[in-house]
Amino acid sequence: MKKYFQSTIYIIFVIVTFLALAKSFMVYANPFDIYENPLVWIALIGFVLVVVLKEMVNVIAINKATELRNEKLGIVPEESNAWIKKLLKSWTRSKDIDSEQEIILEHNYDGIQELDNTLPPWWVYMFYASIVFAIVYLVRFEVLDGDNQIVEYNKAVAEAKAALKEYKSNAPATDFITAENVTLLTDAKDLGRGKAIFKLNCASCHIADGGGAIGPNLTDEFWILGGGIKNVFSTISNGGRDGKGMIAWNKTLKADDMAKVASYVLSLQGTTPANPKAAEGDKWVAEGTEVKEVPLETEIE
Repeated sequence: MKKYFQSTIYIIFVIVTFLALAKSFMVYANPFDIYENPLVWIALIGFVLVVVLKEMVNVIAINKATELRNEKLGIVPEESNAWIKKLLKSWTRSKDIDSEQEIILEHNYDGIQELDNTLPPWWVYMFYASIVFAIVYLVRFEVLDGDNQIVEYNKAVAEAKAALKEYKSNAPATDFITAENVTLLTDAKDLGRGKAIFKLNCASCHIADGGGAIGPNLTDEFWILGGGIKNVFSTISNGGRDGKGMIAWNKTLKADDMAKVASYVLSLQGTTPANPKAAEGDKWVAEGTEVKEVPLETEIE
């Protein structure tokens, strides 16, 4: 019974961890950035360790069962690591303990005697390789006047700029969305994607219906850092107020995903949340009107 319970827990852990990792890869722009997404690395390392340790336990158990069976039947297995010993001996050329008497030097130091072993082949080959490398280095940089580090750096920067220019000319426009060129999205598919990302990353502070909790209410006309698609996108990308606002999501979410979240947030305008938080900030009026912002205190009066 215990064996089946452990197997069930192991299978559930593997499935849940795999699904969580797959979800993070789809949502986050840089899931492998350890500074922005440390939990992804923790989950990945934990997943690998559990799988590896489980397989190691299985191998140990099988080997132990085999040993017990051979011991019961009186079978003496052949030494399995004989080839390793042979390989080590060929790469060290050391004498066996039984033959060390042949290479003991006559002098000793306070009873400590020295063996006259030959140098290991791997050490000799590395020494010769270092000589060859030094000759090649000398000829390339001193005789043939090869590129130094500064020249190589400038070439690498020029190649990177050319590659970036080519990438920008061929990449989709969604990869270069900024607060200056972002536009309001109204397609149901885009808003659906924005809603999914909002529930995964934003609902903990703003509530799923946008009514606000730690974060402000997103359904009224009042905004702390300005309303409209450009301001909302900029707030999501760069974060809220220093010290007490939300984090910047530009290292976690893709630009087009931030545009979809911003569009979804604006689609919540005028809705009625279950428990709306009191208004914060200033009333936002779209551009083109005579008054753009009205203080909250004036509006209440």
